[in-house]
Amino acid sequence: FSKELLESEIFGHKAGAFTGALKDKKGLFEEANHGTIFLDEIGEMPVEMQSVLLRALEENTITRIGATKPINVDVRIITATNKDLSKCISEGSFRADLYYRLSVINLNMVPLRQRREDIPVLADYFLKHFAASNNKPMKGISTEAMTAMMEYAWPGNVRELRNAVERGVIVSKNGYIEAEDMPEVITGRIK
Repeated sequence: FSKELLESEIFGHKAGAFTGALKDKKGLFEEANHGTIFLDEIGEMPVEMQSVLLRALEENTITRIGATKPINVDVRIITATNKDLSKCISEGSFRADLYYRLSVINLNMVPLRQRREDIPVLADYFLKHFAASNNKPMKGISTEAMTAMMEYAWPGNVRELRNAVERGVIVSKNGYIEAEDMPEVITGRIK
């Protein structure tokens, strides 16, 4: 996202504020007023945008792009990142004041490779979900496919597992996710 597009998504805009802004648009903060906003990959936010976000959080107001009148908002923010924000602060790519404003409760997620006991439970959940959403009757995951999943390092964590199971459901020919239905990187058939 460009800074302007990101700002428009978060804070909204008035009609005519920029090319393509044909009508007024509420941003995420207005839509989530008295609720919660989840901002994924906060560590990727441009520094210029971080100052605008900080001001909104400090003042509990936002101003749509192209508007002059501030709008009061009351939102709870949940953020996520895979970056080391302390390192980003020292490198100058993340504002310390925004970090301290957001850092009320920190949860560090344990990667999937360190909680392998979750793999069968998550795989079964995703199997049922994708079987239903693809209207495809599925019986389960073969022992060979599950063994490959249990041995794989999962650098993409749960998202990668989710995608692997979705692929397995889609390409399955017999109602079971077999090892050959899994991405080659998981089964070790990398060329």
